[in-house]
Amino acid sequence: MMNKMVVANLVHRPIRSLISTSAIALEVAMILLVVAVFYGYLNGSKESQIGVGADLMVMPPGSSALIGMSGAPISVKVGDVLRRTPHVAAAVPVIWWFTQKPVEIIYGIDLASYDTLSPKFRYLSGGPFQAAYDVIVDDYYAGMNHKKVGDTIEILNHSFRICGIVPHGKGGRKFLPLTTMQDLVGAEGRASVFYVKLDDPANADLVTKSISEIPGMEKYSVRSMQEYLSMMTPDNLPGFNVAIEIVIGIAVVVGFLVIFQAMYTAVMERTREIGILKSMGASKLYIVNVVLRETMLLAVVGIVAGIILSLVTRRVIMFERPVQRLFWSNLWVLRATLIAIMGALAGALYPAVKAARRDPIDALAYE
Repeated sequence: MMNKMVVANLVHRPIRSLISTSAIALEVAMILLVVAVFYGYLNGSKESQIGVGADLMVMPPGSSALIGMSGAPISVKVGDVLRRTPHVAAAVPVIWWFTQKPVEIIYGIDLASYDTLSPKFRYLSGGPFQAAYDVIVDDYYAGMNHKKVGDTIEILNHSFRICGIVPHGKGGRKFLPLTTMQDLVGAEGRASVFYVKLDDPANADLVTKSISEIPGMEKYSVRSMQEYLSMMTPDNLPGFNVAIEIVIGIAVVVGFLVIFQAMYTAVMERTREIGILKSMGASKLYIVNVVLRETMLLAVVGIVAGIILSLVTRRVIMFERPVQRLFWSNLWVLRATLIAIMGALAGALYPAVKAARRDPIDALAYE
């Protein structure tokens, strides 16, 4: 009986019910999509580093775990020191350069040494650099932007000719000649990182210790790829968790306010109905239960709509931008569901208590 009354109350006010469920749907979608983008970027960075094919990474002291955030402070002469270290087969200088328009990491590479990291570039079309202002792009970038060999694109406010297209997964999506990148960013003779290839990956600990004992290299960060990838977690990335928490906080506030306003208005409009129920013997708990059940029904419908909206939006983004990696986790779906339910119930609690405290005589006299 109570459930029929709850459904009837919501159907009787379709616009208010639609607005409330839409707010909860947007709350859930906001949480899931922000998590999808943030964790997608993080996981994408991990995958691209695995595909480089290095065994160790040598970075300057105090380097960020986030690629492209440390500039290019290492002298390329460090490479000569690394190559003389026992068990080192190759030491490859690379510049990582972060750009905001669009948001991406550009790689500056010495192609000959970069190809010593297995697997070598395999050209789907075109070939290696032929001139200083040539660029190699991956197949995702070329496909999404409808680019082919010979086309011109703008990078760091300069025009570059696409000389080759390679499969994705070996670092970045755009690769410039190292010397050109050094000129463009004012880092002549410097690099952001050295990728180190060993004669045997089992010698990683031995080589790490050897490098740390070289005079002048004591403070350099030398990590195996496995260790570096293990550091790429939300807790080690500045602002990562804070940004997600801010978005979740905003989403909860929006959901709370909309539910609060909707249920408070509903209680005020149904003052006479509440008086009738109480005059018929309905307890305070019964009245609270009615209001909270309405809220739960709105929340469930909104959550389902929010999950569907997130999946559809994710699919559209992946279709329009295949280069964009998007994360999806059933655990985060559960978290978003619990957050939305808790926010909705919190928003409905005061109106429910206010309705339960109504004096039946005053409520019956209310016009």
